[in-house]
Amino acid sequence: MPASDPSEEQAIASLRPTRLAEAVGQPAIVEGLGIAITAARRRGEPLDHVLFHGPPGLGKTTFAHIIAVEMGVPITHTSGPALEKPADLVGILSNLERGEVLFIDEIHRLPHAVEEYLYSAMEDFRVDFVAGTGAGAKTILYPLEHFTLVGATTRAGLLSAPLRDRFGLIYHLDYYSEEELTVLVTRSAAILGVRMEEDAAREIARRSRGTARIANRLLRRVRDYAEVRAGSRVTREVADAALTREGVDTLGLDQMDRLYLSTILDHYDGGPVGLEALAATLNEDASILVDVVEPYLLKSGFVLRSPAGRRASEQARAHLGRTGQSHQPRLL
Repeated sequence: MPASDPSEEQAIASLRPTRLAEAVGQPAIVEGLGIAITAARRRGEPLDHVLFHGPPGLGKTTFAHIIAVEMGVPITHTSGPALEKPADLVGILSNLERGEVLFIDEIHRLPHAVEEYLYSAMEDFRVDFVAGTGAGAKTILYPLEHFTLVGATTRAGLLSAPLRDRFGLIYHLDYYSEEELTVLVTRSAAILGVRMEEDAAREIARRSRGTARIANRLLRRVRDYAEVRAGSRVTREVADAALTREGVDTLGLDQMDRLYLSTILDHYDGGPVGLEALAATLNEDASILVDVVEPYLLKSGFVLRSPAGRRASEQARAHLGRTGQSHQPRLL
């Protein structure tokens, strides 16, 4: 396999905005962070701890890096599953500089024993060690530099109340509008040097499921197709052909989305069907369905979720051409 082009890797990495002024969409978050960062810099203090939650691909990691750049501090990146024992966390905390950003992705997956060490670290900027055993045991207080913890999660409901309450700034990231994604695709195309018509940018945006990460991924696939089949110029027709070839339909549903919906319609008479039964039928992990597949389908009205299970909507039937099917609701 040929080596990756360093300039291409640099171009892809540069698609992420690095300053608040460059961020597209999420206006409430941009404004709120701007005020908090400006106030913290004027006081000469580290920024308060920040929690971002929402579906994947909406910019949680990007905002963490923007915070570090705007505050003029380094950033240390880790994830909840990577911190398996308290020593892993303490080793990172003890090496943080004043004001440094510690970004923990998937923070809801922190082991409970590790999470407990975060409480005093976030609130009192110290960790407590227990040295010795029995009657001779004693607690050693290890002071930490004042740092900023930025947590990101797709499952805010799984965070414990003590951890959630220690964040001073909590933001929910929502899906982007078609107009916002059009601006984002146009910006990314300019960075990548892609010649793109406005209608093509809007077509990519319309089929990006309201997600910035998907918009940038689809843009790169359209660029590849245009280089090989269309003389490197991206028109709406070229974008449509490229995305159709990728299995992304006019509403942004991919092959997994359509399989999910057709399984409910064909195997379970439109539902309701329980999550575990649906995951077993699809041979897919239930957490993937909950975190990746379902959020956009729920928001778009293709799937209805109730205590009885998942049910495909009439909109889903129409989109998949199943309007002529007779169906009876099932209770599992």
